[in-house]
Amino acid sequence: MRSQPGGTGPILTVAIRREEDVVLARQRARQVARLVGVAASEQTRLATAVSEIARNAWKYASGGKVEIALEDGEEASALVVRVRDQGRGVKDLDAVLSGRYHSPTGMGLGIAGSRRLVDRFDIQSGPSGTTVTLVKDLPPGAGPATPRELAALLDALSRERPHDALEELTTQNQELLGALDALKERERQLVELNRELEDTNRGVVALYAELDEKADYLRRASELKSRFLSNMSHEFRTPLNTVISFCGLLLGESDGPLNDEQRKQIGFARRSAEGMLDLVNDLLDLAKVEAGKTTVRAAPFEVSELFGALRGMLRPLLATTQLALHFEDPVGLPALYTDEGKISQILRNLISNALKFTERGEVRIAARREGGRAIFSVSDTGIGIAPEDQERIFQEYGQLDSPVQRRVRGTGLGLPLSRRLAELLGGRITLQSEPGVGSTFTLDVPLFYGGPPEIGAVPDIAALHDPTRYPVLVVEDNPETIFVYEKFTSGTPFQVLSVGTLLEARRAVQRLRPVAVVLDVMLGAETAWPLLSELKGSALTRGIPVYVVTMVENRGKAKGLGADDFAEKPLERGWLLSRLEEAAGLLPREELLIVDDDEASRYLLRSLLSETRYAVVDVASGEEALRRVAERRPAAVFLDWKMPGMDGGEVLARLRADPRTRDVPVLVYTGEELGPEQRARAAGAAAILAKGRPRLSALHEIREALARLGRGVDPP
Repeated sequence: MRSQPGGTGPILTVAIRREEDVVLARQRARQVARLVGVAASEQTRLATAVSEIARNAWKYASGGKVEIALEDGEEASALVVRVRDQGRGVKDLDAVLSGRYHSPTGMGLGIAGSRRLVDRFDIQSGPSGTTVTLVKDLPPGAGPATPRELAALLDALSRERPHDALEELTTQNQELLGALDALKERERQLVELNRELEDTNRGVVALYAELDEKADYLRRASELKSRFLSNMSHEFRTPLNTVISFCGLLLGESDGPLNDEQRKQIGFARRSAEGMLDLVNDLLDLAKVEAGKTTVRAAPFEVSELFGALRGMLRPLLATTQLALHFEDPVGLPALYTDEGKISQILRNLISNALKFTERGEVRIAARREGGRAIFSVSDTGIGIAPEDQERIFQEYGQLDSPVQRRVRGTGLGLPLSRRLAELLGGRITLQSEPGVGSTFTLDVPLFYGGPPEIGAVPDIAALHDPTRYPVLVVEDNPETIFVYEKFTSGTPFQVLSVGTLLEARRAVQRLRPVAVVLDVMLGAETAWPLLSELKGSALTRGIPVYVVTMVENRGKAKGLGADDFAEKPLERGWLLSRLEEAAGLLPREELLIVDDDEASRYLLRSLLSETRYAVVDVASGEEALRRVAERRPAAVFLDWKMPGMDGGEVLARLRADPRTRDVPVLVYTGEELGPEQRARAAGAAAILAKGRPRLSALHEIREALARLGRGVDPP
């Protein structure tokens, strides 16, 4: 054994030449650990790990050496023990480390077990020998901080007499007994904890049983309530309708004139009966929703037509000329596919409430599209609702107290029913309100109701649309004909997206907004004439050209229903492309600008972009590019990096510095590999694309880049 007082090398080395040296290495590792402040239990773990690895060196490599060192890390000091040998290395090292290896001379667990006893473990093994590093992190403030303290530690270590084998065995036995006592205490604690957990589990099981019983009771009570409401509502409707009818007869003076007092009394009776009938109807609707017996009847409809019906229905409720009812024209909202009756019922409740609680000003109804959802809003300039009451009004019979509300008190069921109907349609109702200012109720529902299985099975072809091309909807059920159309449009700016049923076609028109529709009249058992009539009769779709292509001569009927042109199968490619180009020519085209000094490169990129829906313009210098971008603000700029005079980096920097052009996306399109400095200069680019790739992969990469820019996501 030898030791040294400092430096970066070991403070103590033990040579392993015989079996007794293994015991010595174990002792010294424990002694050093104790002297530098390692806890007793951790001393034993480190000593055991050193003993196992040293024994392996003596047994399998005929000896080695154990080096003990103190090292300072970034966060804490550590006690490091390295065991080196010059044997033939460890075979199946991965299996040994994972604990799957079993030695023919032992359990084969020495290395794997030692690895778990220390904080960090490393082993390097090869034909020239093995080095195992065992690291035990020291607690904060532990270990010698100065050379003097290190010298004092070595002096104390030199005065400690190594134990003989019997003493070391006694020490190990004591450590083992201590460990067994600790395990026994831990086992006792685990038994006690398991007992407590069992008691808790029994309590939880009993609680679940009680909750199940209560839930079953509540389910039965809810069923009984729904059944009672349903039955009684039906029973109440007949006499109430009779009372209202008789009041109408009396007020009509069919049996003689009435005096003013009689007319007033009969009017009170009629209004009371009508209020009672409203309550009965709301109760019946609530009972149906709670019982799960409400059916959603989804069908396509136009929001503008719904607003027209509501306008005529609710305008008579205006009690004063100081209050106005406005319906805004829905802009950008396609035909909805959901339950029109339930949407109408929800909006009627919201609008009638707004009219009741608004004495002057206006009630405004609007609708817009946000992604795949329709957003209806009903705004008023009425009394408003305090924040603490805004959830209460959605509770059954939840009514607020105020002079206006006492005068126009309702059933207290309209808003709860509206919220449940909205949830049934996959939507929700939210409220923003301020007392004295007004309220805005918002109904948010999907554009397309996906509840019924037959509707949910309809594929969404909008997800297949390439946003860099014009979508063409082909309504055709013959696969061979669809294949022909796809071949006709290959290499053009048009993309064929096909559907085979009227239901799919209606949904596709709503979600896709195609540049044109190519329509076959005969679709299996269906005929497409109703679809043609719908497309040309709706304000939102009548601007989409529809070309009827069929096997039977029926030009007169097609033209009469509004078709833009008619052709018989088999169709010629030139006829189809000319019609599609006419349709696309009516749309505004966004511009792509190519900036490249090489004419051949501009030609190749222009040919790639010809298969997109963009107009392509090219310039040969950075100065021209800056002027063109400022004047025209193109959809995107394809910028070559290496150009004479003003290079791509300077063009990009100047585009980003100019407020008029800083938002125009720039795609660096270069034939050279950009280094770190050049990539830093190109950080403001939306993408970096490589020249010289095969045509198909280059076109795919360009289309991907343009799609990521968000251009053309909503087709024109």
